[in-house]
Amino acid sequence: MKWLVYLSGEIHSDWRSTIREGIERAKLPVELAAPVTDHEASDNCGVSILGAEEKDFWKDHKGAGVNAVRTRTMLEKADVVVVRFGEQYRQWNAAFDAGYAAALGKRLIILHPPEHTHALKEVDAAADAVAETPEQVVEILKYVTTKE
Repeated sequence: MKWLVYLSGEIHSDWRSTIREGIERAKLPVELAAPVTDHEASDNCGVSILGAEEKDFWKDHKGAGVNAVRTRTMLEKADVVVVRFGEQYRQWNAAFDAGYAAALGKRLIILHPPEHTHALKEVDAAADAVAETPEQVVEILKYVTTKE
């Protein structure tokens, strides 16, 4: 069986690459999917495709809708959802993805530094596993996809 793992969350560090490289090194039966991680493209997709807006609210509304086509489709198809909360930005979209994945009954791995434990206690409580490093995520995926 090939597992589909959706990598949600912050887009300002190389955590996805670390997981991808670990999966490739271990030759795991895992396919990865992710949202659009080009911040500018993601922010502007709605107005680029559907036309300009005068107010930021409507610009963001259009972009969120267009991005949701990909995000919700991938969340619904995923066998496992990994949601990364980074250190630098408030990631409301990551929290939404975690909640949506939990509501869908998806297996959920939350990834964040230990100093976010208190702030993310409700998100962590909905998770199947909580990791602090991308390498731990790879080890979880190695365990669940290859152990008999």
